[in-house]
Amino acid sequence: MPRVIDIPRELAASQEKYNGEAGRAFIAGLPDLTAGFLDRWELTPDGPPMHGVCALVLPVLRPDGTPAVLKLQILDEESEGEPVALRAWNGDGAVRLLDHDEPTGTMLLERLDERRMLSQEPDPHRAVVTIAELLAHLTSFPAPPGLRHLGDIARAMLDQTPRALARIPDPEARRLVADCAAAVREVVDEPGDRLLHWDLHDENVLASDRAPWLAIDPKPLVGDPGFELWPAIDNRYDPDDILWRFDAMTDTLALDRPRARAWTLGRLLQNALWDIEDGRPIDDDQLEIARRLK
Repeated sequence: MPRVIDIPRELAASQEKYNGEAGRAFIAGLPDLTAGFLDRWELTPDGPPMHGVCALVLPVLRPDGTPAVLKLQILDEESEGEPVALRAWNGDGAVRLLDHDEPTGTMLLERLDERRMLSQEPDPHRAVVTIAELLAHLTSFPAPPGLRHLGDIARAMLDQTPRALARIPDPEARRLVADCAAAVREVVDEPGDRLLHWDLHDENVLASDRAPWLAIDPKPLVGDPGFELWPAIDNRYDPDDILWRFDAMTDTLALDRPRARAWTLGRLLQNALWDIEDGRPIDDDQLEIARRLK
């Protein structure tokens, strides 16, 4: 009997928004792709599909009854590095990779408790320290081959900056973005060699039975751990808490504070460049983080 998989409308909308025709084609083929992997890996659906912006995540049972999740997403420069990083961590601080199909990027992952996210922690300071402790562990791993490098990304950002500055009408915002670029220019020749998650915000940290908290959904890079701090500074944004969060994270990760500041401003530069490219005004909260860290 065929197994019908409902594709969430929100996932279809986000795929169309961010990936256009490729996103529509991915959504159109997703029911057959999902059914094919259910058969190939002998999986039984075990609950309604979940999703983020880019991926369908289907709870399943393996042939021996072990809970897992099937993750299907478009294969691109971000998603193709995910299994590489997860293999390197091998479940140590991050979700465990159980199987992987390289041509499609489809992954079978251990099932964590999606009902318990770090975003539900009522104390934002405790959540920041939890992320910092996870990052200290994850970035202790040397980066395996086959991943993108922060140095290449940073140089590309610096190349884009002069054109982007010309498109910022507000003088103060233009000056702040230029200052971020100047900070990156100081560290770009020493981009680091650690395995970075790049997107460890408090909804990418889930509880499990085998560890209090584990990271999911990496967008891995080779680089300096200072480039990891921004999501925890921005989570549950509080302008009066920016410096406390920055100091707590640099202390926990034992980072050089000026270098960490430069790479955090690099994240703000990256976000500003994305906003400008998409024709959006630069987010005021982002600019305030830059002001507080200067």
